[in-house]
Amino acid sequence: MKKTQYQLAQINIAHMIAPIDDPRLADFVAQLDAVNQLADNSSGFVWRLQTDEGNATDIRIEADASILVNMSVWASIETLYEFAYKTAHVGVLRDRERWFEKSDIPTLALWWVSAGTVPSVDEGMQRLEHLRQHGPSDYAFTFKEQHPVPS
Repeated sequence: MKKTQYQLAQINIAHMIAPIDDPRLADFVAQLDAVNQLADNSSGFVWRLQTDEGNATDIRIEADASILVNMSVWASIETLYEFAYKTAHVGVLRDRERWFEKSDIPTLALWWVSAGTVPSVDEGMQRLEHLRQHGPSDYAFTFKEQHPVPS
């Protein structure tokens, strides 16, 4: 059996409509542990960004405290897609406009990393910014415009 040399990294960010402890985000916060556990136990899951509390809600990428960041690594595009769109996680996606501002620019970037690599938040933000400025490429892409595993 051939060992996979690459895995899929993803970053997504969201601008909260209120501070994380605001009652308007209570339904979102109440789902975090269950959704994170679902990810951790999903086929193809490799790693996710988290603090000792088990989530990433305390991690800030900019001075703007309203921005949440989520990063993870998966065995393949298919395994991330399966988790994101075919599990209970889809309910969070469906309801996201209740908790997060709508964005006209990309908030998700995907890219290939060497197996065993844990990407940094800085790298993820660079990939997302590149996607925003240049569109999908081998450097950063989307589910709609995927790029193949490097050969």
